[in-house]
Amino acid sequence: MARWPDPSHWSQEPLERRLAENSGTRAFLLYLMVTKRIRGDYPYLLERKLTNIFVEVLGTDFEDDLVFFSAQARKVGFSDRVSSAMATSVMAKILLHTQQSLARISSEDLDEFETCCRDREAVTGVSARPLLVLCSSVRQVLFHPQLLAGPPHVRTQRVPLKDRVGAVHGPFAQFLLQYLERKEVTCTRKTVSSLATRLVHFGLFVTTVDPSLASPAQLTRCTHIEPYLVSLPRSPNTKSSGILSVAEQARRIRAAENFLREITEWGWPEAPPRQLFFRSDIPRLPRPLPRPLPRHLPPDADRLLSKELMASEYRLAADALLLQRACGLRIGELLDLELDCVHELPEAGTWLKIPLGKMKTERMVPLDLDTLALVDRIIATRSQGQPLIHPRTGKPAQFLFMHHGRRLGESAVRVELNRAAAAAGLGNLTPHQLRHTYATALINAGVTLQSLMALLGHVSAEMSLRYASLFDSTVRTEYERALDLAKSRIGLPELSEHRSLLPLSDVSSGSWQETATIKSRLAGGHCLRSPAQQACQYANICEHCPSFRTEDTNLPVLEAQRKDAMILAQDARRRGWDSEVQRHEALVAQLDLIIERTRTA
Repeated sequence: MARWPDPSHWSQEPLERRLAENSGTRAFLLYLMVTKRIRGDYPYLLERKLTNIFVEVLGTDFEDDLVFFSAQARKVGFSDRVSSAMATSVMAKILLHTQQSLARISSEDLDEFETCCRDREAVTGVSARPLLVLCSSVRQVLFHPQLLAGPPHVRTQRVPLKDRVGAVHGPFAQFLLQYLERKEVTCTRKTVSSLATRLVHFGLFVTTVDPSLASPAQLTRCTHIEPYLVSLPRSPNTKSSGILSVAEQARRIRAAENFLREITEWGWPEAPPRQLFFRSDIPRLPRPLPRPLPRHLPPDADRLLSKELMASEYRLAADALLLQRACGLRIGELLDLELDCVHELPEAGTWLKIPLGKMKTERMVPLDLDTLALVDRIIATRSQGQPLIHPRTGKPAQFLFMHHGRRLGESAVRVELNRAAAAAGLGNLTPHQLRHTYATALINAGVTLQSLMALLGHVSAEMSLRYASLFDSTVRTEYERALDLAKSRIGLPELSEHRSLLPLSDVSSGSWQETATIKSRLAGGHCLRSPAQQACQYANICEHCPSFRTEDTNLPVLEAQRKDAMILAQDARRRGWDSEVQRHEALVAQLDLIIERTRTA
């Protein structure tokens, strides 16, 4: 006080001198700040750790503010450690700098704090990222109790269209920019971004070939279009080290063609006077066999992954993956689910309403009791708070998956899946494989194509049929059954002993009891049917008939039948075929009664 009779003059001293003060002076300076005698400046506060701030503010105006903030941080799901870090590293410093109550803190105050953090990084080289991350979380905490007027703004690294078309030479770039801005009215952001990539490539080429090109009206077939078509097969792919694929070449030609055609339809005076692209300019796409889908999980791997997810400590992300597996959702559809997504229909059960996704369609998926309990657990786990702006509709929405006051991100879901897969010894997996596992299980259970389309949200049968192209014993068994039936009808001899010795892999696992078919153990043999056929209504009908009688000489046959039925029940349980488990267990119980009755007689 002798050095600075007016404490406010202390802030005018060089920062190096103020940071050199001893611990006693620093404690007294903090006391002056919390009692609002001096105003803390960010260059000094950012260099100080306020670990004791909760003790220092006791009995001051800031005590209730920091206690309330810490409670709100825990309410939206932050741990005690993170809540304390936000309070001491960010919130306390903003309060000491503004000398205002928590209720008067605005987004501009947080912006000022972030700017000072970046300025400090530029001067000292100390990374501002830890403080910026904490400040972003502080915005989430202040938004949900309505201390901030609007939702936290999402920072994106999207490059403006003006900057993207800036690589095109001359005034031709302005026409591309006007066209892309017009397409933003009717197309999604991702579609416009793809158009910008392809049109900038086209514009850069034609303006390089002809630097005097000023508008699309000056384009000619010989000077601009044909050289562009010739250059495409040699154009590098900026996302890989190779060249553009044939499909991408076709997309770039169509993008340029649509650009010129549409500005002509719209009556732009700068439109070319004649057609410049023709159907023969589109390269013919190769037509290989259907590209295989990402592999689905076999039943054993499916169970191991589910077990690891059930034991996860990160419950929200783990339950999100379990819900995706249970309902066959795309990851975007999963994270877009809202809090009121479950609908109970009279006499139709409980359904999950899946929002608009990849195919721009909504659909309903039935829920069983286990999945309904899973949704209840998610609602209990999610963090509470105000609705957030939906990125697609622009309207406030209460999302189902809320973590720390914000939407659960795809990266968090993928990290949790990778962790669970590694713990289960399954290697790298993608969330979309859970959707394929769901679809494959439905196909193997004999679901109809129409039902599969409705459950997966497909708009064409071709999309769903890809899931039916499964290289397993189900397809092989059904093929051989139909082939044998056809040959018997036209009287062809059996040629099994003359089959060529091709290097074919055995997909039936060797035993009929392990094939992926609907199996029935009969007294004199067994029956195999494809899952699409379902179980035969006459299978084991005699054993279940009240009039059925046998003799003790047949006991070995019945005991062998009972043993095989138990094996089939275990196989069905492993495949998740509950109805088949019940059918085989019912046969075992009936055989027990028959054997006991026969022995007693």
